[in-house]
Amino acid sequence: MTKLLFTFMLVISSIFAQNTTQPSFDIVDTQGQHIQIKGTQDGLDIVGAKDKVVFLEFFGHRCPPCLQTIPHLINLKNKYKDKVEIITIEVQGLNNEQLKAFTKAKGINYHTISDNKSGSFTNYIAQRSNWQGSIPFMLVLDKKGNVQYIQAGLIPEQTLNQVTEKLLSAK
Repeated sequence: MTKLLFTFMLVISSIFAQNTTQPSFDIVDTQGQHIQIKGTQDGLDIVGAKDKVVFLEFFGHRCPPCLQTIPHLINLKNKYKDKVEIITIEVQGLNNEQLKAFTKAKGINYHTISDNKSGSFTNYIAQRSNWQGSIPFMLVLDKKGNVQYIQAGLIPEQTLNQVTEKLLSAK
């Protein structure tokens, strides 16, 4: 009986150990740059984004509030340069070449990724954040990669700047 109980406990502990392993993703932006992302308990570990505030937005090319956000994100990237990382994923069906043309036409200076180049990353975020598909949808991560803000809908530029300042000044 003790042996059976011990075997059962080993099987259960191995199942839980497997479930705590977070997935890794390799997403490719419209410029061909690979972005390595690994899920963590409280957020995301993004290669190259250590000590940066990260804005991760899901948007659509036909979504009026999403289009209003683009100049705000361009200004944010210009203002904070290497202190922020902005990664956006287009979820209304543009393929990589169409999104590349859209990115150029809008003068976007941050990462844009076509949903078909993000693999299962979009589904992973939807499951973890209980996102129902409303766009724009933004997650903001602090310098340690922990999610600090989640917002569906338009975020005013002033708010983006305030959030950035707050997270950059945090120890």
